[in-house]
Amino acid sequence: MTKQSHEQMPGYEESYLGQIRKLVGDRKIIITAARAVIRDQVGRLLLIRRRDNGLWAMPAGSQELEESIYDCLIREVKEETGLDVITAVPMAIYSQQSVITTWGDPYQLFIIQFLVDEWSGELVRETSETIDAQFFGTDEIPSEISNMYHEVLEDLQNYNRSLILK
Repeated sequence: MTKQSHEQMPGYEESYLGQIRKLVGDRKIIITAARAVIRDQVGRLLLIRRRDNGLWAMPAGSQELEESIYDCLIREVKEETGLDVITAVPMAIYSQQSVITTWGDPYQLFIIQFLVDEWSGELVRETSETIDAQFFGTDEIPSEISNMYHEVLEDLQNYNRSLILK
Protein backbone atom coordinates (compact mmCIF):
# COMPACT_ATOMS: atom_id res chain seq x y z
CA MET A 1 0.00 0.00 0.00
CA THR A 2 1.23 3.43 -0.76
CA LYS A 3 1.36 6.15 1.81
CA GLN A 4 -1.33 8.02 -0.14
CA SER A 5 -3.79 5.11 0.12
CA HIS A 6 -3.30 5.03 3.90
CA GLU A 7 -4.17 8.71 4.15
CA GLN A 8 -7.47 8.10 2.35
CA MET A 9 -8.64 5.51 4.88
CA PRO A 10 -11.59 6.65 7.00
CA GLY A 11 -10.89 7.68 10.56
CA TYR A 12 -12.45 6.31 13.73
CA GLU A 13 -15.51 8.58 13.47
CA GLU A 14 -16.36 7.21 10.00
CA SER A 15 -15.68 3.57 10.89
CA TYR A 16 -18.40 1.12 11.82
CA LEU A 17 -17.27 1.26 15.44
CA GLY A 18 -17.26 5.06 15.41
CA GLN A 19 -20.79 5.12 13.96
CA ILE A 20 -22.06 2.66 16.61
CA ARG A 21 -20.45 4.75 19.35
CA LYS A 22 -22.37 7.81 18.11
CA LEU A 23 -25.63 5.87 18.47
CA VAL A 24 -25.07 4.28 21.89
CA GLY A 25 -23.04 6.98 23.62
CA ASP A 26 -20.81 5.72 26.41
CA ARG A 27 -22.66 2.44 27.10
CA LYS A 28 -20.62 -0.77 26.93
CA ILE A 29 -20.83 -2.55 23.57
CA ILE A 30 -19.51 -5.85 22.22
CA ILE A 31 -16.89 -5.62 19.48
CA THR A 32 -15.98 -8.57 17.27
CA ALA A 33 -12.39 -8.47 16.04
CA ALA A 34 -9.73 -10.48 14.24
CA ARG A 35 -6.12 -10.72 15.41
CA ALA A 36 -3.16 -12.12 13.45
CA VAL A 37 -0.24 -14.18 14.68
CA ILE A 38 2.33 -13.83 11.90
CA ARG A 39 5.80 -15.34 12.04
CA ASP A 40 8.71 -15.05 9.68
CA GLN A 41 10.81 -17.94 8.30
CA VAL A 42 12.85 -18.19 11.53
CA GLY A 43 9.84 -18.08 13.86
CA ARG A 44 9.99 -14.46 14.98
CA LEU A 45 6.64 -12.83 15.77
CA LEU A 46 5.39 -9.75 13.91
CA LEU A 47 4.30 -6.86 16.13
CA ILE A 48 3.04 -3.44 15.14
CA ARG A 49 3.45 -0.29 17.22
CA ARG A 50 0.09 1.45 17.40
CA ARG A 51 -0.11 5.11 16.43
CA ASP A 52 -2.91 5.87 18.94
CA ASN A 53 -1.18 4.70 22.13
CA GLY A 54 2.41 3.81 21.19
CA LEU A 55 2.09 0.24 22.47
CA TRP A 56 3.25 -2.84 20.57
CA ALA A 57 0.50 -5.25 19.52
CA MET A 58 -0.33 -7.92 17.00
CA PRO A 59 -2.09 -6.79 13.83
CA ALA A 60 -5.79 -6.69 14.70
CA GLY A 61 -8.98 -4.76 14.32
CA SER A 62 -12.73 -4.74 14.54
CA GLN A 63 -15.06 -6.37 12.06
CA GLU A 64 -17.03 -4.09 9.75
CA LEU A 65 -20.62 -4.57 8.54
CA GLU A 66 -21.07 -7.00 5.63
CA GLU A 67 -17.58 -8.43 6.28
CA SER A 68 -16.69 -11.98 7.30
CA ILE A 69 -14.27 -12.38 10.19
CA TYR A 70 -11.73 -13.84 7.75
CA ASP A 71 -12.10 -10.81 5.46
CA CYS A 72 -11.62 -8.63 8.55
CA LEU A 73 -8.33 -10.43 9.23
CA ILE A 74 -7.15 -9.91 5.65
CA ARG A 75 -8.11 -6.21 5.68
CA GLU A 76 -6.56 -5.44 9.06
CA VAL A 77 -3.28 -7.19 8.26
CA LYS A 78 -3.04 -5.29 4.97
CA GLU A 79 -3.91 -1.93 6.59
CA GLU A 80 -1.44 -2.32 9.46
CA THR A 81 1.46 -4.16 7.80
CA GLY A 82 1.11 -4.05 4.02
CA LEU A 83 1.21 -7.87 3.97
CA ASP A 84 -1.28 -10.12 2.17
CA VAL A 85 -2.72 -13.08 4.08
CA ILE A 86 -2.74 -16.18 1.88
CA THR A 87 -3.82 -18.81 4.42
CA ALA A 88 -4.77 -18.65 8.09
CA VAL A 89 -6.49 -20.87 10.63
CA PRO A 90 -8.35 -19.94 13.82
CA MET A 91 -6.04 -20.43 16.79
CA ALA A 92 -7.98 -18.98 19.72
CA ILE A 93 -11.15 -17.20 20.74
CA TYR A 94 -10.81 -14.60 23.47
CA SER A 95 -13.67 -12.81 25.23
CA GLN A 96 -12.58 -10.01 27.53
CA GLN A 97 -14.66 -7.68 29.64
CA SER A 98 -14.20 -4.15 30.92
CA VAL A 99 -11.80 -3.02 28.20
CA ILE A 100 -11.47 0.72 27.61
CA THR A 101 -10.51 2.09 24.18
CA THR A 102 -7.92 4.78 23.62
CA TRP A 103 -10.87 7.18 23.33
CA GLY A 104 -12.16 6.16 26.80
CA ASP A 105 -15.10 4.07 25.56
CA PRO A 106 -16.03 0.84 27.42
CA TYR A 107 -16.54 -2.38 25.52
CA GLN A 108 -16.39 -6.15 25.69
CA LEU A 109 -14.03 -7.65 23.15
CA PHE A 110 -14.68 -10.90 21.28
CA ILE A 111 -11.51 -11.77 19.33
CA ILE A 112 -10.89 -14.55 16.84
CA GLN A 113 -7.14 -15.00 16.77
CA PHE A 114 -5.74 -16.48 13.57
CA LEU A 115 -2.43 -18.18 12.98
CA VAL A 116 -1.35 -16.89 9.57
CA ASP A 117 0.36 -19.86 7.97
CA GLU A 118 1.20 -18.17 4.69
CA TRP A 119 1.59 -14.54 3.71
CA SER A 120 3.25 -12.47 1.01
CA GLY A 121 4.43 -8.95 0.35
CA GLU A 122 6.85 -6.52 1.92
CA LEU A 123 6.40 -5.29 5.46
CA VAL A 124 5.34 -1.63 5.70
CA ARG A 125 6.70 -0.25 8.96
CA GLU A 126 4.55 2.89 9.15
CA THR A 127 0.90 3.31 8.18
CA SER A 128 -1.97 5.56 9.18
CA GLU A 129 -2.54 3.19 12.14
CA THR A 130 1.05 2.27 13.03
CA ILE A 131 4.36 3.98 13.77
CA ASP A 132 6.48 0.84 13.42
CA ALA A 133 6.29 -2.87 12.60
CA GLN A 134 8.92 -5.55 12.99
CA PHE A 135 9.57 -9.18 13.79
CA PHE A 136 10.73 -10.12 17.29
CA GLY A 137 12.19 -13.29 18.75
CA THR A 138 10.42 -14.67 21.84
CA ASP A 139 13.22 -13.28 24.01
CA GLU A 140 13.04 -9.84 22.35
CA ILE A 141 9.38 -8.90 22.96
CA PRO A 142 9.30 -5.17 23.84
CA SER A 143 8.22 -4.18 27.34
CA GLU A 144 5.83 -1.60 25.83
CA ILE A 145 3.32 -4.28 24.86
CA SER A 146 -0.36 -4.11 25.74
CA ASN A 147 -1.18 -6.09 28.91
CA MET A 148 -3.61 -8.41 27.11
CA TYR A 149 -0.73 -9.86 25.09
CA HIS A 150 1.02 -11.51 28.02
CA GLU A 151 -1.69 -14.19 28.08
CA VAL A 152 -1.67 -14.41 24.28
CA LEU A 153 2.12 -14.93 24.18
CA GLU A 154 1.85 -17.68 26.80
CA ASP A 155 -0.95 -19.36 24.83
CA LEU A 156 1.15 -19.12 21.67
CA GLN A 157 4.06 -20.88 23.40
CA ASN A 158 1.79 -23.73 24.47
CA TYR A 159 -0.27 -23.94 21.27
CA ASN A 160 -0.71 -27.53 20.02
CA ARG A 161 -3.01 -26.93 17.01
CA SER A 162 -6.15 -27.23 19.16
CA LEU A 163 -8.49 -24.24 19.33
CA ILE A 164 -8.03 -22.25 22.56
CA LEU A 165 -11.25 -20.92 24.10
CA LYS A 166 -11.12 -18.21 26.78
